[in-house]
Amino acid sequence: MAPPATERWCWALIIVLLSLFVQSSTAIYCGEEDCYALLGVAQDANASDIKRSYYKLSLEHHPDKNPDPESKKLFVKIATAYEILKDNETRAQYDYAIEHPSEDPRAVLVGLLVVLSAFQYLNNVARYNEALATVKRTPAYKNRLKALELERTGGVSSKKKGPKQIDQKLQEELSNELDLQIKGAENPSIWDLLGVRFVLLPYTIIKLLVWYSSWVWRYKVKKAPYSLEDASYLTRRSLGVPLDTWTNLDEYKKEDLLQRRLWEKQNLENYYAEMRKESKRRR
Repeated sequence: MAPPATERWCWALIIVLLSLFVQSSTAIYCGEEDCYALLGVAQDANASDIKRSYYKLSLEHHPDKNPDPESKKLFVKIATAYEILKDNETRAQYDYAIEHPSEDPRAVLVGLLVVLSAFQYLNNVARYNEALATVKRTPAYKNRLKALELERTGGVSSKKKGPKQIDQKLQEELSNELDLQIKGAENPSIWDLLGVRFVLLPYTIIKLLVWYSSWVWRYKVKKAPYSLEDASYLTRRSLGVPLDTWTNLDEYKKEDLLQRRLWEKQNLENYYAEMRKESKRRR
């Protein structure tokens, strides 16, 4: 019972969720403070009033004039408020945020997720197509393509027909068979997109909680021996080995690593010590 593959994505999205939803739309300007209140002016104050109030307060709370640490913090807030309100465009945006408090960063978040998801998908498609094109240029691919043609035609194939002349449909069928053999790039899937993962975040959180609860019950409370799948996960995590690398390991090597129980600190240290000795011996 290995952990959900979306664990890291889940926590990353939780951080994004909290950072964007907890704060209000005006928080990106003066934090939890009101910019007008910081400068002691009304919302309809003109530029001259804002400037006059700023100069008065900045002199009062400037670090050179007032050594109080709290006064220094207030000076920074006052300066920030003035930078926002002195510019007509920024001030207009701030006023709009005040008048429309319900329009919080959710719209920004949705837009950001859509843009990032689109970029992510296009990037994944480009990487996958590049990897696939590289595979198709290898002799191994051409040989398998020729072998598949012979298999489909019952061993009858024209000697003059080269790989480029093989039926396009046949090439597509072989490409589908090679999908899982391409390292470094996976066939793009909408389930991996940020936007989709965000929508599925509640389900992912529940899935994680169920997994952790089951793990604690089986291995911490009942002290049951690790299943093969969970032992493989612990070994991979201890060694920092990606799943695709682990999958392609020799079965004998996998079994040897599992028997070493590398998730236990001392066993892992002994294993690394052996590897260092072996490396020195080969030099």
